[in-house]
Amino acid sequence: MNEPRAERRPHTWQRPTGAVDDPYAWLRERDDPATIAYLEAENSYADGWFAERRELLDTLFGEIKSRVQETDEAAPVPFGEWFYSGRTVEGQSYPIHCRGRSAATATEFVLLDQNAEADGHEFFDLGAFEVSNDHRRLAWSADVTGAEHYTLRIRDLDTGDDLADELHDSTWAGVAWSADADHLFYVMPDEQERPYRVMRHRVGTAQDDDVEVYRDDDERFFVGIGSTRSGEWIVIQSGSKLSSESLLIPASDPTAEPLLIRPRAADMEYHVDHWGDRLVILTNDDAVDFRVMEAPIDAPGDWSELIGHEPGRRITGIEPFAGHLALHEWRHGQPQVRVVTRSGDQTVLAIDPEPHDVEFGPNEEWDTTTLRLSHQSLTTPGRVIDVDVTTGDVTVVKQVPTPNVDLEAYVSQRLWATADDGTEVPVDIVRHVDTPLDGTAPTCIYAYGSYEASMPPWFSVARLSLLDRGVVFALAHPRGGGELGRNWYLDGKLLHKRNTFTDTLAVRDHLVETKVAAPDRLTIRGGSAGGLLVGACITMRPDAFAAAVAEVPFVDVVSTMSDPSLPLTVTEWEEWGDPRSEPFASYMASYSPYDNTVAAAYPALYITAGLNDPRVSYHEPAKWTAKLRDVRTNDVPLLLRTEMGAGHAGPSGRYEAWRDESRSLAFILTTTAPTTP
Repeated sequence: MNEPRAERRPHTWQRPTGAVDDPYAWLRERDDPATIAYLEAENSYADGWFAERRELLDTLFGEIKSRVQETDEAAPVPFGEWFYSGRTVEGQSYPIHCRGRSAATATEFVLLDQNAEADGHEFFDLGAFEVSNDHRRLAWSADVTGAEHYTLRIRDLDTGDDLADELHDSTWAGVAWSADADHLFYVMPDEQERPYRVMRHRVGTAQDDDVEVYRDDDERFFVGIGSTRSGEWIVIQSGSKLSSESLLIPASDPTAEPLLIRPRAADMEYHVDHWGDRLVILTNDDAVDFRVMEAPIDAPGDWSELIGHEPGRRITGIEPFAGHLALHEWRHGQPQVRVVTRSGDQTVLAIDPEPHDVEFGPNEEWDTTTLRLSHQSLTTPGRVIDVDVTTGDVTVVKQVPTPNVDLEAYVSQRLWATADDGTEVPVDIVRHVDTPLDGTAPTCIYAYGSYEASMPPWFSVARLSLLDRGVVFALAHPRGGGELGRNWYLDGKLLHKRNTFTDTLAVRDHLVETKVAAPDRLTIRGGSAGGLLVGACITMRPDAFAAAVAEVPFVDVVSTMSDPSLPLTVTEWEEWGDPRSEPFASYMASYSPYDNTVAAAYPALYITAGLNDPRVSYHEPAKWTAKLRDVRTNDVPLLLRTEMGAGHAGPSGRYEAWRDESRSLAFILTTTAPTTP
């Protein structure tokens, strides 16, 4: 097939840096028939390329499927007199949510079968899933387009039927029940898709009768709703990238006016929870890496220090229990969990000596000494563990089964690369034990590096198809993420954003210099803001990689951030800057992939998009692909594949997700590690 070519139409952007021609700006017009025609032409071209590799695709899909126990049960979660769980069934794409009176019978009663709810829909995403504290009702929501607009429903758990209540246009920003389960709180979006308005719904009434409880008209702030761990309070949280504030409503008095904890202040963030006789507050107030404060319930703004600040130990979350606090934190580029008793004793839980992930699991019980955690690493499949915080005893509740996998065949380690300014950048690698580190191995670098999002190592059965074919996988941790504390993030945003990309390139060079990677067999991969990283790296150094996979990439940075009418633009200025004025206009233009795509020999590229994506609009990857086709000087694969019925996260359902991943793996193997099925 001939490569698709997008029509060039005259268009000029007026920027502080001068006039900029953009002949593909018209692709922003979704209603233009030529837009859909171009996306469909690109899809046909990409599908044709993959069709020529059908045997490899089928083999990869079969390998992924063979490593998954398709009929399985999740670890039961105790909550009151019930145990909640879920299960999957071979041949069915979605989970089934259940409960029972004991751990052994936790899948006895079906609460929600996602397969039944997804029937007839090309796309299905479960949003809210919140059981009331009296266990009588379930609030659940679904999005069937990928546009992240959810319909919220209420299910009677005694009968299994949904009530007549249907709440349209809710968001992903949480729900909360009143103590008597007669009121449900939820959040609605504004025209820019920003969650901004908390509504209170009385069960059994029309949505038109719902009451606005709180709204935030500051376009920088996202609003969310939830409950304290104790279940006694409902929490409204409003936060921007730089500041936040919290309000409380008694769960037993849902019509009460929200109680403001402390007014928002510039550059001050805080999150509140309830710890029995007091409130606990996680904040960066005079603590760059956060500390924990406490306050009387009747004087919530009167804070005193409970757990002090330690530079480089970034506290990211707190979970209060009746007798202790559990802290999630990042230290030395690794997540860890710390337990603090009411007497002040502190213990860091030892989980794994190799690079790994540890997160709070579902902890529904309040008065318990058991802390549930989830753990995984590059070589260890996900497992659920219970830790008795009084004795230190660890119980493995659930280990994700991985049939047909020899876990002893893989090894991982942490390396450190030196950036241009001397900063040491961590990178975790995993490989098959038989893969030599002699400079011949194809290598895939994955990175994100934005929003202070830390990327802990995770296990992937799909990744094993690369490792088994001699590919090394490298997880880079550039500045812009949060792995090494808040300053690691601050040094990779706004006018320091280029550090994210140069750190990743330093990782690439280190892997070559230490003979982990073959210099001509490197792939770089990332999604969303990580797709920006991919685009920036290959436009800065087109010869550094043989291939690149950019998933829903944010690549038209200047144009998007210059248009406040687009979804979420205003809220993003605190992360990237506002290019409508200097110095951001010049700085952002210096790394924006679309603006820096010029005549060059670029790597082989596989680019994805979602037509209904509200976060990175489809037109960004589409425009970038069109421009690359126009200016590149070589003839390697360049593919754009747009999900026409999905959004930011790609296709829904596990089988479609596996097929989607098979395409990425086939692309990487074909372009950097040619292999036979």
